[in-house]
Amino acid sequence: MEKKINTPITEEISSSLCAGDYVYITGTIYVARDAAHKRMMEALERGEELPIDIKDSTIYYMGPSPAREGRPIGSAGPTTATRMDKYAPTLLDLGEKAMIGKGKRSKEVMDAIVRNKAVYFAAVGGAGALLSKCIKESEIVCYEDLGAEAIRKIQVEDFPAIVVADCQGNNLYETAIKEFAVEE
Repeated sequence: MEKKINTPITEEISSSLCAGDYVYITGTIYVARDAAHKRMMEALERGEELPIDIKDSTIYYMGPSPAREGRPIGSAGPTTATRMDKYAPTLLDLGEKAMIGKGKRSKEVMDAIVRNKAVYFAAVGGAGALLSKCIKESEIVCYEDLGAEAIRKIQVEDFPAIVVADCQGNNLYETAIKEFAVEE
């Protein structure tokens, strides 16, 4: 099923999504990869506030290439989500509602998705130039010294993604394998 959704991703929105749904996301999302996630965890360990408002947020695992003239961002394809698996449960427990990346997630992340009524979206890898056309604005909000791995706030319009893991615990990567497995 195709759905148009807007950020912030509330529990009402995440609860309406099912693994396998195609979505088009419009609104504000954050961009952060492993180095930024590591810094956020270090800040929490020191008892500091996170540099972004995590409640009902969506984090896109992506490190953009430099923007061409007249564009807010360069190529913007997803990075492998498993690199954020050691950080994701904590952020989900703090209120993050959606993640965008590519690839499978650990059992701990899947459990945190269900526990927090969150969702994991996959964006198409290798389509970064096309995905960047859905990004209308981009600004670095913190950790500028990390370069491409700085945390950005981006405005997206009809950003295409697929629901891989829904808040009921359904996982498209597992169900698709079963659905398309050839019995011998």
